[in-house]
Amino acid sequence: EWNFGGFPVWLKYVPGINFRTDNGPFKAAMAKFTEKIVAMMKSEGLFESQGGPIILSQIENEYGPVEYYGGTAAKNYLSWAAQMAVGLNTRVPWVMCKQDDAPDPVINACNGFYCDYFSPNKPYKPTMWTEAWTGWFTGFRGPVLTDCEDCFAVQVIRRWILVTTIVPWGTNFGRTAGGPFISTSYDYDAPIDEYGLLRQPKWGHLRDLHKAIKMCEPALVSGDPTVTKLGNYQEAHVYRSKSGSCAAFLSNFNPHSYASVTFNGMKYNIPSWSISILPDC
Repeated sequence: EWNFGGFPVWLKYVPGINFRTDNGPFKAAMAKFTEKIVAMMKSEGLFESQGGPIILSQIENEYGPVEYYGGTAAKNYLSWAAQMAVGLNTRVPWVMCKQDDAPDPVINACNGFYCDYFSPNKPYKPTMWTEAWTGWFTGFRGPVLTDCEDCFAVQVIRRWILVTTIVPWGTNFGRTAGGPFISTSYDYDAPIDEYGLLRQPKWGHLRDLHKAIKMCEPALVSGDPTVTKLGNYQEAHVYRSKSGSCAAFLSNFNPHSYASVTFNGMKYNIPSWSISILPDC
């Protein structure tokens, strides 16, 4: 969502170039750019394998819909991009979002409002939500769309997955705006708006969600949960560690009414379409 898709304009004048497909001039330029960025990161010791903070790398972006119409050349380009990236030896995983056929060892990930339904293309790959959309862009002559903080939080918790939440967004000024008739205001109803101000209650609700999940960490990373039905729409997902840590998630997926449930001998009133987190069971 940037002018010319973020590509430098001079790139279109390279003889024989055809973007994002099995094309020699484009692949040469893409490899040169990717190698330069990776070399810069390595020189600063930024990858986790070097003791730095970068735990993942991404190659391409939402190429799946493009590949659908691109035929054999698109599939060949996808395979090449994956091999090129992995060959740079960052020693951290590479991901491709919206790419159901991402070749091993690249991890395919979900972008969207709701990714609780998503599973990777191989059982040994982690489930990842690389773009958790906290709202939606504003189009010219279109409505200003919003997403409630409770709805978004429930989607995050329904599947315990690695989530990269879109928290701040910004404004593209003048001719930098891109995409399908997107206005220059591009803050996606985000928890932090285009002026750097907190949008409440969304910001506070998601902050508290992250705090609660952090409190559950010892149990969450120890294994899969035990799931118990508490009613027609209600469940308890309980995580336990060998050291005795316990975390429970009490869900009520009835969209219309709250539910009263009993868990560990205690009664809880759970609001409609919500999940209550008990960091110590």
